[in-house]
Amino acid sequence: MFIGDIAEGVVRQVETVGQTVTGVFSEPVIRLGVTGLARAGKTVFITSLVANLLDRARMTGLVAQADGRIVTAYLQPQPDDTVPRFDYENHLAALTSATPHWPDSTRAVSELRLSLKVRPSGLLAGMQGPRTVHLDIVDYPGEWLLDLALLDRSYADWSAEMLARIEGRAQAAAFLEAARGATGKESWEEPEAQALAKSYTGYLEAARKAGYSDLTPGRFLLPGEMAGSPALTFAPLPPEDRAPRKGLWREMERRFEAYKSKVAKPFFRDHFARIDRQVVLVDALGAIHKGPQAVEDLRQTLSDILEAFQPGRNSFLSRLLLGQRVEKILFAATKADHLHHSQHGALSGIMQALVRDAVDRAKFAGAETQAMAIASLRATVEETLSHEGKPLDCVRGTLMEGDGARGRMAAMYPGELPEDPARLLNPARAGQVAWLDGEYALMSFAPAVLRLKPGEGPPHIRLDRAAQFLLGDRL
Repeated sequence: MFIGDIAEGVVRQVETVGQTVTGVFSEPVIRLGVTGLARAGKTVFITSLVANLLDRARMTGLVAQADGRIVTAYLQPQPDDTVPRFDYENHLAALTSATPHWPDSTRAVSELRLSLKVRPSGLLAGMQGPRTVHLDIVDYPGEWLLDLALLDRSYADWSAEMLARIEGRAQAAAFLEAARGATGKESWEEPEAQALAKSYTGYLEAARKAGYSDLTPGRFLLPGEMAGSPALTFAPLPPEDRAPRKGLWREMERRFEAYKSKVAKPFFRDHFARIDRQVVLVDALGAIHKGPQAVEDLRQTLSDILEAFQPGRNSFLSRLLLGQRVEKILFAATKADHLHHSQHGALSGIMQALVRDAVDRAKFAGAETQAMAIASLRATVEETLSHEGKPLDCVRGTLMEGDGARGRMAAMYPGELPEDPARLLNPARAGQVAWLDGEYALMSFAPAVLRLKPGEGPPHIRLDRAAQFLLGDRL
């Protein structure tokens, strides 16, 4: 296995050198990976980003656009013939129809190529004509990103970590009882293994609804054509010092290793290893609304993600990413339109604090990170109401019903986020079950009816600044 990983790394290095040389003499390519943790709005982010790069009136924060150097932008056939195309046109139609609705989320890898014709700047401006820069957007589920942390973990380590992390969660009670009952089994039948895996998957589904982020293995929630296969039929079990060779614990270990080699590694070899810019979308407001335990879980998950992005600390990725590593990572707290602009700074500060802790722990070199608060599509308008004789900064929008239908117009005051992120992070670290000094509300808003002028993309908050961080230096 080790020799195979070295070979994969050498092949990847040759490909990287070839791409670099090709880029110097022809048209450069930026491969942007886009993923999101649960309910972060990944599909809307990609759709709005592409729409706003095609019609750039709202992209003044993108320097190349502000300087008038982007001549045109257009969609092209994607370069990977075996990867499904991101369904941009239908997603945009859902957001811009007379009765707009949120598009369906994608459940597998997809890709889209957007090409921009850009005039050079500086000394080359008068010597060269416009050049073409290709932006290849690779869309993949956030649950799969979390599998990075599994690649260098043993089954024993992963089991111990997961069982310790979920102990005390109400959603895990049934599974924990089943796991304890499966300890020490020297003989077993396949229905027992399937029942255990089904119980663990049930916990993951309940944990996602409760706002938790550490949902591994990622394919358990999005199994696709692999549903029911042995590689997706295992679960964490308590440690056994001398587990029987043909016992259940050893079989779970074997299937865990099969998951890593047959599911996780091919994805990162074929897709992740080719990415040079990455955005991770995070529903930080949703975690705050769920409570301190969800916030602490989010902090730990972000730390796991950043640690996995550092090839130097991950032996498998070190070999796989030889000669290639992600240059920039943006952590974006989405749904900033659920807050009045006066609170955007506080949300950005909370996001920066969550990521700062992860960066300090990971200490990885070579990649530049940034955190900010954005709204890929602005679904609300701001409104100041009077409450008990005092002004109250709110947002107003069309509520979304539980079945996804559009509801009535409503104003929301989500509560006042603290300027000091420690007021949230400290209680979260301490294991509090509820906020003691504040309540944070959250409503689900449907997309607003849009009336766009020629040349305008959908309204957003800081999407242009996100694009500048991710792409600006290459334009």
